[in-house]
Amino acid sequence: MTTTHAYAYGKLGDHDVLRAGFGAMQLEHGDPAEAVKVLRRAIELGVDHLDTAQFYGTANDLIRTALHPYAEGLQIVTKVGAVTHPTQRLVTAQKPAELRASVEDNLRALGTERLAVVNLRRADVPPGIIASGDQLVDLDSQLAELIALRDEGKIGGIGLSHVDLAQLRQALPAGIVCVQNLYNVLTRDHEDVLTECAEQGIAWVPYFPLGSAFDRLPSVTDDPVVIAHAGRLGITPAQAGLAWLLGHSPATLLIPGTRNLAHLADNVAATQIHLDQQATTAFNALSQNTPT
Repeated sequence: MTTTHAYAYGKLGDHDVLRAGFGAMQLEHGDPAEAVKVLRRAIELGVDHLDTAQFYGTANDLIRTALHPYAEGLQIVTKVGAVTHPTQRLVTAQKPAELRASVEDNLRALGTERLAVVNLRRADVPPGIIASGDQLVDLDSQLAELIALRDEGKIGGIGLSHVDLAQLRQALPAGIVCVQNLYNVLTRDHEDVLTECAEQGIAWVPYFPLGSAFDRLPSVTDDPVVIAHAGRLGITPAQAGLAWLLGHSPATLLIPGTRNLAHLADNVAATQIHLDQQATTAFNALSQNTPT
């Protein structure tokens, strides 16, 4: 049986947020009218933490259409470090001036004067885009620009994405509020980063929490062990994977994305699911290395 989860809320910087947020990346690939419905329904369900980026296509425009003027307490988190390109889906934009330009682009598209958090997406290792040439920028220079933007009031907090433990520790003096890395029940290469986040009071925000076809990442919802225990507990495989993340560390905040209203409700409901010991033990034994 599942039981009510006692800790449905977590910390994002100084803010208490529902541990199930919403990732906007998928919204550009569907019907804009349906995307607006999903965003508004997410807020109705209590979601108060949105993850987006200007390089997520139309995501920021959809958020503005659906939710502007924004409710007090809504934490809109964006990401910088890449931009869209006419002939490639994304290219790196790692230089300090490019980070500033991306922050300004996010502010304009969202129609706001301040972003709750901006995540710096590093591009050192796969999966995803890799920096080269003049895009190989030292972390301290990037952080200095984000600190300046925070001092100007354009950023509330600074986050990191796609970083290792050494980079996180290097960035700690800047006042990091969250880390967004690839991580799920099957792919746990960044366990050391998660541990450091928990010790430092930094929110851990796993992306691809259920895997992805992107770079051949294994799918949590297709795993036979996950499917079997989800069926036994009367929940969906997606809920089982998300509930494991929440139970694995109190530092975890989720940002699953969907264009489906039923899946949205299931994702939010995962904050109320506590896996039993049998499922937890079985899931703890599951892990694969990230493909390269």
